[in-house]
Amino acid sequence: MKSKVAVLFSRDYEEEAVYERIRAGFQLLGGADTFYKEGEHLLLKPNLVRGAAVERAVFTHPAVVTAVARVLWEAGCKNLQCGDSCGIGQAEKIMRDSKMLSGLAPYGVKTVDFSREQQVQYENGGQKLEFAMAKPVCEADGLISISKMKTHALEHITGAVKNQYGCIAGLNKAKGHTRYPNADSFARMLIHLNQCISPRLYIMDGITAMEGNGPTSGDPVPMGLLLMSRDPIALDSTFARLVHLNPEYVPTNVHGETMGLGTWHTEDIELVTEQGPITMENLVKTHGNPDYNVDRTRSRGSGILSKIGFLRIFQKKPYIDPDKCRKCGICVESCPVDGKALTFAKGPKTPPVYNYQKCIRCFCCQEMCPHKAISVR
Repeated sequence: MKSKVAVLFSRDYEEEAVYERIRAGFQLLGGADTFYKEGEHLLLKPNLVRGAAVERAVFTHPAVVTAVARVLWEAGCKNLQCGDSCGIGQAEKIMRDSKMLSGLAPYGVKTVDFSREQQVQYENGGQKLEFAMAKPVCEADGLISISKMKTHALEHITGAVKNQYGCIAGLNKAKGHTRYPNADSFARMLIHLNQCISPRLYIMDGITAMEGNGPTSGDPVPMGLLLMSRDPIALDSTFARLVHLNPEYVPTNVHGETMGLGTWHTEDIELVTEQGPITMENLVKTHGNPDYNVDRTRSRGSGILSKIGFLRIFQKKPYIDPDKCRKCGICVESCPVDGKALTFAKGPKTPPVYNYQKCIRCFCCQEMCPHKAISVR
């Protein structure tokens, strides 16, 4: 059977319009009541990487999360929770400041603390992994992933698959980058993580996406889309094609298919809309964005090749713009490398300095910088 991706069109975040689109998406995928059983506790997992103005498209829009909760609540699911492990700050504060909490309140949604962890053993294909999972993820009966359509320095894009990395508790996310220090190894870990958690549904907020220096320092760009699927690889590859990025250049797509999580091949994906089926070619033609600012090159220097000196010059690197840097030190704190790959080597009144021999190119510094001062090139 083909993987079904529901494509919903919405020009803005007017609450009632977004609710109608989300409800239609559930219906196209079999109905909201097919994603839970009576009495179950479902966990909503938005992307709440850090606080920012809602219009900057840094995190999943409150109207989308609220619409998902409302549809599930009206279908009979009365035990809903919501949470995330943020890169900076606390999820509850981000939800409160963005008015997400007040939007969820009528549906009895409880916020949960993702700093509490539980060690989870996972084995697949002879490979054993251990995840420091947030306890609410382990305690919930099922999870609904609600990601944001954004660019990503390491994996090209961040969407359905990458969203589950926020299920890792607290500081363990930074540590994970040292264990999986390149795009390929990190992608394979993400696939195992998704298989371990097994979200029941993946939803992507692409009404306003982020392009350029994502996933937190990029620029908002209108895409006018919501995507929903049980298959995160099909969903992410649809996103890739919409922005004219070869899905095969996205490591999570390639490893996701070979490891059995989903498919990225167009011939194996069925696109459905409220108006009826649509081909990928027509969807890209009518709603794609060829000018979307995303890295469209194939990743180089992964794995053992990244350790060979002369090949390291081809790798992407993070750079600090001294005119934008406010010397806040968040990038230094975010670096997961022992001894730090960037420090205030020239003093606290000048921007931090990279030691590229230590840098593992995880781009945590770029992702966490709140002032758009770090870019990757």
